[in-house]
Amino acid sequence: MNDSLVWIFVSAFVVNNFTLAYFLGLCPFFGVSGKIETALKMGLANIFVMLVTSLCATALNAWVLPHAPYLRLIAFIVVIASTVQFVEMVIKKLSPALFRALGIFLPLITTNCAILGLALFQTNRDYDLVQGLVFALGAGAGVTLALLLMAGVRESNEQADVPSALRGAAMSFLIGGILSLAFMGFAGLFSAG
Repeated sequence: MNDSLVWIFVSAFVVNNFTLAYFLGLCPFFGVSGKIETALKMGLANIFVMLVTSLCATALNAWVLPHAPYLRLIAFIVVIASTVQFVEMVIKKLSPALFRALGIFLPLITTNCAILGLALFQTNRDYDLVQGLVFALGAGAGVTLALLLMAGVRESNEQADVPSALRGAAMSFLIGGILSLAFMGFAGLFSAG
């Protein structure tokens, strides 16, 4: 495994994209990807939560989990929930319109399996602090990329003459599947981890 920072970033960003290759974080992928602006802001919130989770996972893995490995999942969940609560309060204070636009999907970052997956993958791969932060940045950028791609296609489909049987969720699932197939073409370029 090539552990250089560039490979870690590119692998998490494109090749092993959390949403389009691992199918993690599908709730915001389908729920918040109706508009590019909203998708971008949700992606930025995800990146922030992933970076904080990465920092905390590194600290927990170094000092707490070697002595109490049975606390691993619960510790990661507490960190994620606390970070999301902080992000939610900041967005509500700074941008009430964005807070309303994100709706239920903002607190659902707490249960976003991409965030928990990041913490688990990072600790299983024994990444140090810098590698973990680069991994979190790449994974967060990858989730943001997936959200933006989906939002762009969905916005352009609003102008298209789509048959009624394919409107709504059916079209979203088709778009998501095609995007996933496109990203699966990168499989094998870098080792999975």
